[in-house]
Amino acid sequence: MTSDREFTSRLIQTILTVAAAVALFAALWAAREALLLIYISALIAMGFSPLVGFIERPQPHQKRRVPRWLAILLIYLAIVGSIVVLALMVTPPLIAQAGALWDRLPDWFNQLQTFLIRYKLMTHRVSLAEVVQNAPTGSGTNAVGTVLGALSGVIGGVVGLITILILSFYLLIEAESMFEYLMRFVPAGRRADVATAAREVVAKVSAWLRAQLVLAGVMGIFAAVGLGVMGVPYFYVVALIAGIGETIPIVGPIIGGITAVAVALTDSTKLAVMVGVYFLVLHQLEANVLVPKVMERRVGVSPVTVMIALLIGATLSGLVGAILAIPTAAILAVIVEEIVAGQDVRIQHVR
Repeated sequence: MTSDREFTSRLIQTILTVAAAVALFAALWAAREALLLIYISALIAMGFSPLVGFIERPQPHQKRRVPRWLAILLIYLAIVGSIVVLALMVTPPLIAQAGALWDRLPDWFNQLQTFLIRYKLMTHRVSLAEVVQNAPTGSGTNAVGTVLGALSGVIGGVVGLITILILSFYLLIEAESMFEYLMRFVPAGRRADVATAAREVVAKVSAWLRAQLVLAGVMGIFAAVGLGVMGVPYFYVVALIAGIGETIPIVGPIIGGITAVAVALTDSTKLAVMVGVYFLVLHQLEANVLVPKVMERRVGVSPVTVMIALLIGATLSGLVGAILAIPTAAILAVIVEEIVAGQDVRIQHVR
């Protein structure tokens, strides 16, 4: 009888444990978007933490240390100011180039039709107005739905960005108190090791952020030099876009290359082909040589790990996953090293 009761009790405990695990997983999955925002905010906070510490640290000629909130605010103002300056530099030339491209579009369209008719791929000429008029537009409801969907996506992106900035600010403000609170749940004998691992994680994420800036600068310089030698109009603007795009894995370099080719088209088709080939070679060097080597030197993640992390991240979460792949791989590497080190210590104590 006692054995039956124990069996029944264990069975109920097992069922409740499995049910609780499933409920927890379901809750986490339902809140995955919010958890992703929190994770991005935490990465940004860790990335800027060393810089915040440097700013708030009192210098030899200072009697008082800079308040932490002011140090964070200064960093935010510097970032926003840089974005505004870059926007003011890029927008007017881009508008001018877009206008020139639009003016030359009919000529290019006629040249394309001449080529197609010559090789009997078209039977007669059509105008741009006819092409637009005969293009499939779908129903009015679908068009309205598409516009509303796009508008909703933009608003959601802006709200998400503001949320990340605000949450990162508060995480930086309360980092020490939060860490001290979490350390209470760590066994006393492991607290020193966990603190060391936490500092290493912060250092690696910060190194990743600096590496992204180095890659952006290198790609911007290479783009500026190459486009300047080839005589591409507004090459400094295109190089700036290429440098900023370097911070976005996979998609960013493609956007930079397309922008360069589009600007080169306003001059000549031959120049556009040359620019396309140049950016293709530059992208291959960046993806297969520059990114793995820089990340290995700065973050301490091997080139193989970088490429595998990018592939897995892009497959799981698309563009966001690719962006977060390398810092996540670095964090996991620290955790694995800490676990292995702890097991080694326990094995030595047993012996």
